[in-house]
Amino acid sequence: MKTIVSKRVQQLQPSGIRAFFDLVLGMKDVISLGVGEPDFVTPWNIREAGIYSLEQGFTSYTSNKGLYKLRLGIARFLKNKYNLGYSPDEEILITVGASEGMDLSLRALINPGDKVLVPTPGYVSYGPLAELAGGVPIYIDTKKDNFKLTTKTLSKFVSKKPKALILNYPNNPTGVSYTKRELGQINKFLLKHRIICISDEIYGDLTYDFEHTLFASLPGARSNTVYVDGFSKSYAMTGWRVGFVCGPKEIIAAMTKIHQYTIMCVPITSQMAASEALVTGRRAVAQMKREYRRRREFVVDGLNRLGLETALPEGAFYVFPCIKNTGMRALEFAEKLLKEEKVAVVPGGAFGKGFDDYLRISYASSFENLKEALKRIEEFLK
Repeated sequence: MKTIVSKRVQQLQPSGIRAFFDLVLGMKDVISLGVGEPDFVTPWNIREAGIYSLEQGFTSYTSNKGLYKLRLGIARFLKNKYNLGYSPDEEILITVGASEGMDLSLRALINPGDKVLVPTPGYVSYGPLAELAGGVPIYIDTKKDNFKLTTKTLSKFVSKKPKALILNYPNNPTGVSYTKRELGQINKFLLKHRIICISDEIYGDLTYDFEHTLFASLPGARSNTVYVDGFSKSYAMTGWRVGFVCGPKEIIAAMTKIHQYTIMCVPITSQMAASEALVTGRRAVAQMKREYRRRREFVVDGLNRLGLETALPEGAFYVFPCIKNTGMRALEFAEKLLKEEKVAVVPGGAFGKGFDDYLRISYASSFENLKEALKRIEEFLK
């Protein structure tokens, strides 16, 4: 019998992250350094706001666009921190995490056959979401430029007439980010060639060595950028599933149209909690960031000491060590490390072709876990 499943879905590859972590399920005493999730619990004041909203009886739908209170809070936050103005009525949409924001962005912008530039290594969903939207992902290998996208590299793909570029910084899985000057060069290139930027800045608050710059704040970029962000990473709110998208009103209107037919709205409890996060959660963000920075330096030093070449990430909570000198490919290394020492990491091949000499290791785990994991990796390498 012929399969009844859509050909487009049949052709999608399963997530390399989830496929590997199916192996972890049921194993005892595993130190997991794989899933991109803060190990911190959502700060109490934010949880309390969610609980109190239930006690007050806030259990209804909200506007498709999201609670006005939350949209207004986001608009004020962006204006105060980045001097970037968005209308809470027409230019901000609350989504089920940044993931839905990325999906809606592509579905609202892409026509069948449109090309979408996707730098690699990159988050596993970008290419598949472009395909599901009917687009054609064009992957750009950034390895030769220390995992950074450059205008020189971009110029090689202009002939393909791409409609959009997905730019994620700080980057998952490398932790690489961009200075304002570097972003300015990319922005000028995109404006010149009329390429829309879909900017995923979910890790923006977790930038360590210089100030994070919103892509949309660059000269001329606001009207050419769909800015995707959320509360999951910086506020340790992954399970609350609250994201947001800011952009030109025409694009936000199109995204809202899709959103209202598929999702309706983000749960009101989560939106109430997110509203509180913007008001009283910044101190907790700063505290978590300090701890991530401490872990970052510890893990990078430890891996380099073990002979696994690891660059210091500028943001997020991942390192991307090279394991070429071990003689093993990433999948073999990860499977053996899990089996022999019970440490779970993600093979680099999950983030694009040509990265089988790399691993993604998350330092969003307790300092004690990281110490023990490095000991186990050392034993494994011996």
